[in-house]
Amino acid sequence: MAIIKRLATFAKKVLPKKQADARGRTLAKPIVIPRSEHPISRQDIPENALKVLYRLHKSGFEAYLVGGCVRDLLLGVTPKDFDVATNASPEQIKGLFRNCRLIGRRFRLAHIVYGRDVIEVATFRGHHPEEEEQPEEKSSEKSKENTSKQSDHGLLLRDNVYGTIEEDAERRDFTVNALYYSIADFAIYDFANGIADLEQGLLRLIGDPEQRYREDPVRMLRAVRFATKLGLRIEPQTAAPIHQLASLLDHIPPARLFEEFLKLFLNDRAEANFEQLHHYGLFTRMFPLLRSALKNSESMEYRMAQQVFADTDARLRAEKGVNPAYLFAALLWYPMQAHAEEIMAEGGLAEFDAFAISAADVVGRQARSIAIPKRFSLPMRDIWMLQLRLRQTHPRRAIRLLSHPKFRAGYDFLLLRAKVESNPELQELGDFWTQFQKKNPVPDADTTSGPRRRAGPRRGRRPRRKKTDG
Repeated sequence: MAIIKRLATFAKKVLPKKQADARGRTLAKPIVIPRSEHPISRQDIPENALKVLYRLHKSGFEAYLVGGCVRDLLLGVTPKDFDVATNASPEQIKGLFRNCRLIGRRFRLAHIVYGRDVIEVATFRGHHPEEEEQPEEKSSEKSKENTSKQSDHGLLLRDNVYGTIEEDAERRDFTVNALYYSIADFAIYDFANGIADLEQGLLRLIGDPEQRYREDPVRMLRAVRFATKLGLRIEPQTAAPIHQLASLLDHIPPARLFEEFLKLFLNDRAEANFEQLHHYGLFTRMFPLLRSALKNSESMEYRMAQQVFADTDARLRAEKGVNPAYLFAALLWYPMQAHAEEIMAEGGLAEFDAFAISAADVVGRQARSIAIPKRFSLPMRDIWMLQLRLRQTHPRRAIRLLSHPKFRAGYDFLLLRAKVESNPELQELGDFWTQFQKKNPVPDADTTSGPRRRAGPRRGRRPRRKKTDG
């Protein structure tokens, strides 16, 4: 943070005055921090990202590292991704790189692929055509690529409007992400006084918070994630509209919310993210089945969520893996169990059959908010059904159950339930399986890809019989 404090002091000395364009709209004028004043070196940037930056620059285009990678490098953190911003259009980028593929409909992006390494390149975003107040005749002449479209709720459905770097900075979400590192002069361009906000420990939206959240409600989730990740406080005006606008998450595609779920909870800030999301009324928008139960912080559902996310943090800090299927199984266990009991009461079905029907129903209802791929929804059901099978402690059946591919996940979940519920019967059952595994060790089963192939000789092709005369 000493580096951030020094940069903030320098930024105050060179803070430029804002200027207005012809329409009276304020344009950002950047604070330019020369190479001699900041710690970022080309040695900190991966070779593939440098290749992209230099090729764009040598071809006559502007090229910048942008956003989180610049912010993290200033904080002394190794970035996961290095994103590039340029004034080249997606088609021009594709013309420069044979290993380029264009993706996205809502945001047209270029991915430069180097084996497993992907460098994302975005064209500078401009202001929406609606803001330009141009006649219909002129707007109809625009390229189909340079268009935007909004829903009735203000959500941006398509946003392929290109502009200048100043406009691009204004279109970014948070001030700490409006940082650009230029490959031309190796300077940092701070368009929204983001370095000062980093020094003060604030996360601030650029522009009017309500409008920005309406354009993309996922920004509310990103605000929580960045605040916990960077140890920042959400600035009061940025936080104010979140409670009121939380329902806008209902209009986000379930597949996109699944990706946000992974970003929020497959890191070592899972418990903090849960607490913040719950505080702002966002978590139950992602998990509507928990809406009534989470009103009470003493409920089993709340305690389960708190415990599973605390365990997730501990596992990731110990560099152990976490399967999303396990998280979903824990979060939705009590709604599934309650629904199964209703089915048994109404239809008189056996417990195993009622659990199977309930599991399918709960997964289907949850998928309306967060799309859960089959590679996770099927293991979820296995974990749930194992809670019934783990009651069977007869030695012969127990030995057979140890070879189940999801046994370990089911056993871990049994221990989690015992901890959350403080149930002596579950604790006794957990102790039985702990001791039984010690007495009957088996190779670890694969918890993600299904049962292993049975060992044995490989079958080869039967040799052809030689033809004989006659």
